[in-house]
Amino acid sequence: MLSIIIPTLNEEKNIVRILELIKSSKFNDYEVIVADAGSTDKTVELAKDYNCIITKGGPPAKGRNCGAKIAKGDILLFLDADLDIRPRDFVLEAVKRFNEKKLDIASFPIYPQRSNFFINPITLGLFYNIPQFVFKDIFPMGAMGIMVKKDLFCKVGGFDETISLAEDHYFIQQADKTGKFGIISSVRIYMPLRRFETDGYFRTAFKYLFCGIRLFFSKPTRNIKYEFNHYNKQ
Repeated sequence: MLSIIIPTLNEEKNIVRILELIKSSKFNDYEVIVADAGSTDKTVELAKDYNCIITKGGPPAKGRNCGAKIAKGDILLFLDADLDIRPRDFVLEAVKRFNEKKLDIASFPIYPQRSNFFINPITLGLFYNIPQFVFKDIFPMGAMGIMVKKDLFCKVGGFDETISLAEDHYFIQQADKTGKFGIISSVRIYMPLRRFETDGYFRTAFKYLFCGIRLFFSKPTRNIKYEFNHYNKQ
């Protein structure tokens, strides 16, 4: 069984899209757990309409951990609430390749939901997707979507909730020490640009670059401010 875990906070504009994409996949042996951090909009109500299991969450790392605690599946798939996932049989294809490659933990290529001068398939390729493949054996990376066996998740101790940014990369690197990591390239994750647009392209890129460099030397960043879903305050 697959447990899909989605941390949320005021995602009523996005949650239906990701739930519809999950539902449209030709895969039936799954549950969806929404770990909500106290939404004041219709996020929880909409999730219940799709028969999601609702649990109390928090910031992304805490939300993922809370969801994993009640998950019944032997494989966990962590997804952000604002993503597009393609092709439409993303879930079926991801599970199939995960099992075929005999992986313990996996991540996926990332593309923008829409492109501009700063963020487009070329820049994401140069600064994320290509390095993700080239350095996967010495510096495994993964963000926004992570698939992992539950027993490995428990062995690692879940996501480190004290890390302010790039906790997903750190989790993968810890899991890679005892499990087999791989990249499932036959499916894609499409990310929104709202964090870049809200916080600034250069500022956001610098934060991720800084955290990545520190992680390369096994030093996770714990002192960068991260506010979970502050985009609607604009």
